[in-house]
Amino acid sequence: MVARFAAVSIFPEMFAAITDAGISRKALEAGLWSFSCWNPRDFTDNPWRSVDDRPYGGGPGMVMQAEPLLRAITAGKKSLAEAGAVTSRVIYLSPQGKALDHAKVMALVGALLAGEGLLFLSGRYEGVDERAIELGVDEEISLGDFVLSGGELAAMALMDALIRQLPGALGDNASAAEDSFVEGLLDCPHYTRPEIFQGLQTPEVLLSGDHGKIRRWRLKMSLARTRKRRPDLLRKRALSAQETQLLAEILAEESVEQCGEH
Repeated sequence: MVARFAAVSIFPEMFAAITDAGISRKALEAGLWSFSCWNPRDFTDNPWRSVDDRPYGGGPGMVMQAEPLLRAITAGKKSLAEAGAVTSRVIYLSPQGKALDHAKVMALVGALLAGEGLLFLSGRYEGVDERAIELGVDEEISLGDFVLSGGELAAMALMDALIRQLPGALGDNASAAEDSFVEGLLDCPHYTRPEIFQGLQTPEVLLSGDHGKIRRWRLKMSLARTRKRRPDLLRKRALSAQETQLLAEILAEESVEQCGEH
């Protein structure tokens, strides 16, 4: 099954970053996904091809007009259908949207593999006329509580997260399964050659060849890192018996370290 993407953007050239480089380029060349981009400037009726105007009610900046955006969305959805998409979903990348997480990524991957096409609306300026959102957008997604100059980078970040989960996109399918957040935890530390670098030693367990001990160490490090950096993830997690034991070890070791400091 080919994952079908489209985008609406006044800067279509920006998407070369995902079509022309890295894992996403290889996956595109392998026919795992397709992409088309639609510039709302091509759907204007004015000789200047402008797609923005002053906001009603006053205020700084300009607002993207509804009509050229909706025309571009219509063209993008048609292209998805012609490419074989059974249906399509329009996603607006917006700080007002629901925060993206791994569960949402996997839900969208499932939709793609079931034949749904995804079209990303990339806003610019002060924002998008609300009527374009009401009439043309199915869902709003946010990458976090910050503001970008436009939605293109957010759309590409989401596309990359989706593409790398497509079957065959990664050389080793286990790589995606071991990513941070896949099991609800942050990833463990990783090491490669040389064994010692600037006086820092690779943990002995990783050199032992004992895969059981290595798996246990990696899980323990994931728990320790998650507890330190993202405790909110642990609060939402139902810990297994092994994870509970490892977390108890982590707490005991931290207590010993703190006693040694005093």
